[in-house]
Amino acid sequence: MTALGKEDIPALMARIGAGAKAAAAQLAVASTEDKNRALIEAATALRTDQKTILAANAKDMAAGERKALSAALLDRLRLDGGRIEAMAKGLEDIAALPDPVGAIMAQWDRPNGLHIERVRTPLGVIGVIYESRPNVTADAGALCLKAGNAAILRGGSESFHSSNAIMACLAKGLRAANLPEGSIALIPTRDRAAVGEMLAMSDIIDVIVPRGGKSLIERVSAESRIPLFKHLEGICHVYVDASADPETASKVLINAKMRRTGVCGAAETLLVDRAAPGGLLENLIGDLIGAGCEVRGDEAVRAADPRIVAAKEEDWDTEYLDAIISARVVDGVDGALDHIAAHSSGHTESIIAEDASVAEKFLSRVDSAIVMLNASTQYADGGEFGMGAEIGISTGKMHARGPVGVEQLTSFKYVVRGSGQCRP
Repeated sequence: MTALGKEDIPALMARIGAGAKAAAAQLAVASTEDKNRALIEAATALRTDQKTILAANAKDMAAGERKALSAALLDRLRLDGGRIEAMAKGLEDIAALPDPVGAIMAQWDRPNGLHIERVRTPLGVIGVIYESRPNVTADAGALCLKAGNAAILRGGSESFHSSNAIMACLAKGLRAANLPEGSIALIPTRDRAAVGEMLAMSDIIDVIVPRGGKSLIERVSAESRIPLFKHLEGICHVYVDASADPETASKVLINAKMRRTGVCGAAETLLVDRAAPGGLLENLIGDLIGAGCEVRGDEAVRAADPRIVAAKEEDWDTEYLDAIISARVVDGVDGALDHIAAHSSGHTESIIAEDASVAEKFLSRVDSAIVMLNASTQYADGGEFGMGAEIGISTGKMHARGPVGVEQLTSFKYVVRGSGQCRP
């Protein structure tokens, strides 16, 4: 890929935008069969071209190691046969989902004989800006396509080669289904000026989905002239109530923190009820440390184990994305609710409890996109929700919240059928 000069970026983005706008008009009326064929053929290409994708990923990994990227970022960047197969299976799962476009959400008749329907429609052109994870290229492109939208993708510089190799597979699928190649476009430059141009394309792009770290979200929020589906930090909490089953608490906590520490659904803070039975806190801390996790605790937690590092105030607001967790003793569910209200990013919170009234209080009062009972926060994923995949977890409250799947990538219009009615 040849380098682009600064003066070429506006022309590049104008060309990509024009292609996406034209493609969106065709995708809005494309058949379910054609969209599904594109996804299935792309999945086949991912499997067939696995060696090419892995070679591209090896270049990105080597560059990431030279840049001394953190272990969490390298894990997000890494591809292997299993992750490529998961991408391919994800495309097939999306193809198997019902087509949301044209679905009647509600319908009713008025006394004057008018028949009114609320019908799902595509949003149009969706811009996705993401970091590190190359699999987002496949997930985002496929979800937008299934919902009848064109997609303009801007992947992170770290995953440049990997994302382009995956994009080549998506392009094969589009060609096989005779859909316009502008349906999914990956911006072919690392130049950050392309992001600035993208955020100003309000005449082309209908919504922007930023998926990445705090600095990316802050920049997009400050500069964008286009509505956003925000995916903020995943400062996720696990609250262990006095009524919790100790075995459930331990296994859920370890999975929530340690299954994959670099995902946004990983638990970052443990809250334990001050009234918990003796030994529960000590056992939970011991299990975490035994699993290789550093624990940073308040004074009450530190009293339970001398290996615990003293927590600083900023720890309660930190998304570690690493084998580190902050821990605090709280005064029951009300103390947990107060802490979460003050420090949560609004992503995912879980309560471990057997007391139904306590559980319901937590589930009803926590104001996050996802709340869980006796389950790992790492289930905060569109695929695990049966949505095929997700374009991100929206932590905002408008239009889409939680996993953003195909339905969340649609809007709606009202279709009114009459027989000559005139308003008096």
